[in-house]
Amino acid sequence: MASDKIEILSDSDFKKKVIDASVPVLVDFWAEWCAPCRRLAPTVDALATEFEGKLVVGKLNVDENPSTPVEFSIRGIPTLLLFKGGQVVEAVVGALPKDEIKRLIEPHL
Repeated sequence: MASDKIEILSDSDFKKKVIDASVPVLVDFWAEWCAPCRRLAPTVDALATEFEGKLVVGKLNVDENPSTPVEFSIRGIPTLLLFKGGQVVEAVVGALPKDEIKRLIEPHL
């Protein structure tokens, strides 16, 4: 489903791949059954390609990994969280257009 530029995340590796990352990380919290998540997927893939080397883009399936969404109070999907230095610096709920998401990311690169 995701491009080869997308990091597939899980509860067990979230700290290592996201919290401890040396570059900003955009995390897409999603589920297979979520139609807005499926609509957002090509945008997330495009962002991963566009920001390659400056930003890590990851996806976390909330059905397969229930602990991390609870830890970050994810109440609706799709939710995008941008982490920098282990902290959430931006949050988006819903399928926004690519340009709007880019405007949130760029100041943190």
